[in-house]
Amino acid sequence: MLNICGCLVHTKPERTAEVVTAINATEGGEVHAHEDGRIVVTVEDTEDKRASDQIMDMHQIPGVLTVTLTYHSFEEHDDEIGAVDAASPTKH
Repeated sequence: MLNICGCLVHTKPERTAEVVTAINATEGGEVHAHEDGRIVVTVEDTEDKRASDQIMDMHQIPGVLTVTLTYHSFEEHDDEIGAVDAASPTKH
């Protein structure tokens, strides 16, 4: 399963660029847009860290004021879909 979270990160406006760089440097984190101290971010599980732990870590980035979860989804990986299809009995 792929765990995807969408977040809105509020920062001190003068620190936004630093926060964007820190989030993009995090495996599993990606900035999609930012303006006036607001940053739209997606976070997904990695082999080493769950998305929820990465969200908690974002609170510790200097300049971050709040992190709000706005979207959450579990999706199957492409290789999992193939494994499910292969395991399904075929009717003739």
